[in-house]
Amino acid sequence: MKILVINAGSSSLKYQLIDMTDEKVLAKGNCERIGTDGAFIGFKTPDGKKVERKTQMLNHTQAFEAVKNALVDPEYGAIKSLSEVTAIGHRVVQGGSIFDKSVLVNNDVINKIRDLAPLAPLHNPANLQGIEACTKVFGPKVPQVVVFDTAFHQTMPEKAFMYAIPYKYYEKFGVRKYGFHGTSHRYVTDKMADLMGRKKEELKLITCHIGNGSSITAVKNGKVIDTTMGLTPLGGFMMGTRSGSLDPSVVTFIAEKEHLTPDELSKILNKESGLLGISGVSSDDRDVSAAEADGNLRAHLAHEMLYYQIAQYIGSYYVALGGCDGIVFTAGLGENQPQLREKVCDYLTCLGVKLDKEFNAKAMRGVTGTLSAPDSKIRVELIATDEEMVIARDTKAIVETL
Repeated sequence: MKILVINAGSSSLKYQLIDMTDEKVLAKGNCERIGTDGAFIGFKTPDGKKVERKTQMLNHTQAFEAVKNALVDPEYGAIKSLSEVTAIGHRVVQGGSIFDKSVLVNNDVINKIRDLAPLAPLHNPANLQGIEACTKVFGPKVPQVVVFDTAFHQTMPEKAFMYAIPYKYYEKFGVRKYGFHGTSHRYVTDKMADLMGRKKEELKLITCHIGNGSSITAVKNGKVIDTTMGLTPLGGFMMGTRSGSLDPSVVTFIAEKEHLTPDELSKILNKESGLLGISGVSSDDRDVSAAEADGNLRAHLAHEMLYYQIAQYIGSYYVALGGCDGIVFTAGLGENQPQLREKVCDYLTCLGVKLDKEFNAKAMRGVTGTLSAPDSKIRVELIATDEEMVIARDTKAIVETL
């Protein structure tokens, strides 16, 4: 069984083709700048060579045509015919409280995803475009499955997901915490249990997905009890360009002083804050780190704020869980920023965390493993996340029941 995994954005489309016999990635690539004159597709050949082609992609249907052509390319293709693709799995950002698991695509599912678009206006419409374009290119007979970023978090109790605002806004508009990166948190939860040789149903874990967008999740007995992101991915701690959670009056105060519209404020909080806003250098942590090394005090402050906020959430989730068996670092920064992991774990020494600093310093660019010292009271692990594999496995499981 070969599964095509799709992650469609508003102007991009990432894909992987996975042979589920041995879970080997046969092909992967990315369509960028869809809808512009500079659109191109970049992909890796089966022998690892990188290829980039400029091609017309005015919409997602044309992007899928480009993906199709890359997959069956006589020189670089991974398969000889599209008939080799058994099913297609899609990432969908917002499933609301409707979807707590992955589901087979049908008209009812499509309509519900569309109804949830106000909760993820930048993402759900793009995800739907991916599904519809896929149907046009591959035909209606190829089964499609949707895997939701929010699904893993739907086990949160009301006390964790409700906001202390008039209850009518929850009833009328669904205003509550949903959480995101659920597919990643689910993957590393399962992987951590395997590495510890224990069932996830008996573990208390804190999983830290830290990248340009970041979230931390408390998982008790295999179920999420709390997570940092909220109604949108803006909640939680500071990120590359996102502010994270803050005093709501900060928003109204700035709006009044600067005479800003809601859209203008949203742009500031989502695109101009976080590491970028504090450092004034960049949203890319590599640039911020270089600036800090050169003595840039604002870059140093940005890092100090980030490390402190991450440690705060881990500490609060330690209390919420009633203890902790393991902490996981994953995603771009979590996997490749030794300084971040060390500084965060320094805050956690009061909980009995002891870091193997020598291993931590070299654990990056694909190096994973146990970060904690043998006498650490809490195991700390570096795990490379694999959201595409979760999507492929869910798709396979659902298709096999048809």
